[in-house]
Amino acid sequence: MPLPTSNVAFDVWYELRPQPITVAPVQIPAVSGELVSVMALRTVTRKLGSKLLPRFSPASLLHSHATSFGFKEVREDEKSRMVGDVFSNVASNYDLMNDVMSAGLHRLWKDRLVSKLNPFPGMKHLDVAGGTGDVAFRILDSINSIRRRATQDVLEDDLQEETKVYVSDINPNMLNVGKKRALERGLGEDKSLLWVEGDAEALSFGDNTMDGYTIAFGIRNVTHIEKVLSEAYRVLKHGGRFLCLELSHVDVPVFKQFYDYYSFSIIPALGELVAGDRESYQYLVESIRRFPSQETFASMIADAGFQKVEYENLVGGVVAIHSGLKI
Repeated sequence: MPLPTSNVAFDVWYELRPQPITVAPVQIPAVSGELVSVMALRTVTRKLGSKLLPRFSPASLLHSHATSFGFKEVREDEKSRMVGDVFSNVASNYDLMNDVMSAGLHRLWKDRLVSKLNPFPGMKHLDVAGGTGDVAFRILDSINSIRRRATQDVLEDDLQEETKVYVSDINPNMLNVGKKRALERGLGEDKSLLWVEGDAEALSFGDNTMDGYTIAFGIRNVTHIEKVLSEAYRVLKHGGRFLCLELSHVDVPVFKQFYDYYSFSIIPALGELVAGDRESYQYLVESIRRFPSQETFASMIADAGFQKVEYENLVGGVVAIHSGLKI
């Protein structure tokens, strides 16, 4: 995917970024097949030294696929660990930094996400990559509000059926933050709220078990977006809704220049100032630019089997809410 459109801040960053190392061709005997590649890689490894290739053996380079980690290309089997490290580092300040970076707007974006979900009493819902509980708490608040307003004769059957909201996250540190927040909100013993450590690419839930599926600011961090979408489709019941809130691509040219400057210059600095972690927030900014455009991601959702796929841009495309139905 191309890098962001050039502007002053980005051009400065691009010129100062670490440059790739050019390695001269290695002269090796004329041996055919995979042995040539292995011998060449071994020679390069010896010449460059272990500091330049700390995790890449010749065999792993030959047989691993590359994926993006921000603007870097890494092995697929390394990305999960690296993303895990990022979110372990930011877990304790995650919601605070969301407030700081978005000036509190992320709260309104999540409210909009939940309003599009239209939660109802008795629903079975899965919130993926939702470790801190921010979306799950809103869903439960919405359902409890309906319960308080509902008349017994209109919603009696629904009110008798138990609501289940599952919060799934691959990172235990993020889940611990959510569980602590649940205790602070008096939800520690709430049987409607369940916490599950799990991988979005391989969910532990059965087929056709969920009425709704949400993922907020999480899908751009996975290794295989297609697998996540396939799993979302699998676990949803027919008639179930998929909703994804994600930082996206600004579609207003003048605003885009300001947004690029804010992203590359201000957000990493805020990460260092507030959370003492510049690198993690540099990755988060880069991961947004590597995420597919709104149109491309909508096509991926449709390819996973969802119908009535649509998206809504908020704040000129800073974020987008994508929606699809399993029919």
